[in-house]
Amino acid sequence: MAIMLAIVAVVFGLLYGFVAFRSAMIKQFLAGMANPPQTVSVTTAAFQDWRPKQTAVGTFRAVNGADLSLEVAGIVEKIHFQSGEQVAEGQLLLELRKDTDTTRLASLQASAELAGITLRRDQSQLKLHATSQATVDTDVANLKSAEAQVAQQEAVIAQKTLRAPFAGRLGIRGVDLGQYIGAGSVIVTLQALDPIFLDFTLPQQALNGVDVGQPIDANVDAFPGKKFTGKIIAINSKVDQASRNVQVRASLANADHKLTPGMFAQIDIVTGQSERRITLPQTAIVYAPFGNSVFLVQKSGAADDKTAPAGAGLTAQQAFVRLGATRGDEVAVLEGVPEGATVVAAGQVKLRNGSPLKISDAPQPPVDADPKPVDQ
Repeated sequence: MAIMLAIVAVVFGLLYGFVAFRSAMIKQFLAGMANPPQTVSVTTAAFQDWRPKQTAVGTFRAVNGADLSLEVAGIVEKIHFQSGEQVAEGQLLLELRKDTDTTRLASLQASAELAGITLRRDQSQLKLHATSQATVDTDVANLKSAEAQVAQQEAVIAQKTLRAPFAGRLGIRGVDLGQYIGAGSVIVTLQALDPIFLDFTLPQQALNGVDVGQPIDANVDAFPGKKFTGKIIAINSKVDQASRNVQVRASLANADHKLTPGMFAQIDIVTGQSERRITLPQTAIVYAPFGNSVFLVQKSGAADDKTAPAGAGLTAQQAFVRLGATRGDEVAVLEGVPEGATVVAAGQVKLRNGSPLKISDAPQPPVDADPKPVDQ
């Protein structure tokens, strides 16, 4: 009996010791897993000069631009221009074959001349009472009819001649000598390029800061790094009911003819006075339906403990913010962040209030107020 009791006591002792050891190990494991420090990147909230502006996308349009064609059909007889040539207003560009029309014009001119001779002769005879007034009246009508036929034929001949309606630069010629072209066939395009218009649209809420004469800046992908300046010359008198946008037109100098109609441009319009705003990278903002927020870096009691490792005692504190306009990678913060506050710029997805933090030493990507995409 004594041996049996001793064995039972040993078994229970071993069982109790195993349970106690297991509890201690679980407690130690959970203590090590409890809310480890999260590695984040930070930035400092600081005031910057913030000048509000509107951005838009527009298309260049010639002050005068047309695809030139003729009203009548015919065979191309003479071409008086070269592709890409600069021409003056009224300059002769092209002629169709008009031999038949010229011959008919000579015949009609001869008939008009005869009608004039007949009228003058009958007027002389009327003074001598050798003819009637009715005959003279008929002669006058015949002369006017003959002159009208001459003018009509001259107009027909003029329709077979193409002249530049305004000064500008020609495009690429679309016809050849001896080619038969139909009425309305495009012969060449003519564009007046200096100055040049830039048409774009703005939302109706942006009209409060936009006015005629206001300067604009335009950036064109074809000329990276070059900024073209101009000014607003017209704002449409109505707002589109479908999009609630209004059309705006600007004029830009284009003496070197680098800008051509149909080009795409990105437009910046300064709409107000310069203001001081606290700015943060857009990556620092946690956007949510219930409100936008940031995580501020706060010091806890462990930060003053000299025995604690460097960087210990930093915790995350969520703060709701009211945002203003954006400018490239930056966003203006109107309320919620004091000047000089340290804000988490990256890594906030894994944070909650009170999370311990560890500041990353890795370099951060640049924050650009006017970023430009670069093809790699």
